[in-house]
Amino acid sequence: MDGQQIIMNHTVSPAIEDLEVIAGSVLDSLPDELVEFCDGLSVRVEDAPDEVLEEELDLEDPYDLLALYRSGKEIAPGVEKKTANDDDVLIVFRRPLLDMWCETGEDITSLVRQIMIEELGNHFDFSDDEIGEMTKRHYQGML
Repeated sequence: MDGQQIIMNHTVSPAIEDLEVIAGSVLDSLPDELVEFCDGLSVRVEDAPDEVLEEELDLEDPYDLLALYRSGKEIAPGVEKKTANDDDVLIVFRRPLLDMWCETGEDITSLVRQIMIEELGNHFDFSDDEIGEMTKRHYQGML
């Protein structure tokens, strides 16, 4: 985003398109520890997990799933790669995010950032302490 900060004030719930802009700006300013893993990664915003995904992940409540990293391809059966490529996507789920936003009253950009860092950190095997430190840190013009 060329160092420009996006500031959005919402009087109504942000649309998928609004959240895609926010997620794109977060992706462009991830912590350095994650950047090296995310070259070629795309972010998509969907309203909520569908029934197929609910069954696949055996979700009790689909509103508990805020984001999901999907690998496009495995290196070999059962072996996942440790960096993203153009087939990989991070899906952020709008409705669960909006529920969290309403419950916490936090800035929507901060929530998207936290959710994305947590999902990416978990996918790339960072420890809970490392993920927590990354989500708390102010960096690269964000926040």
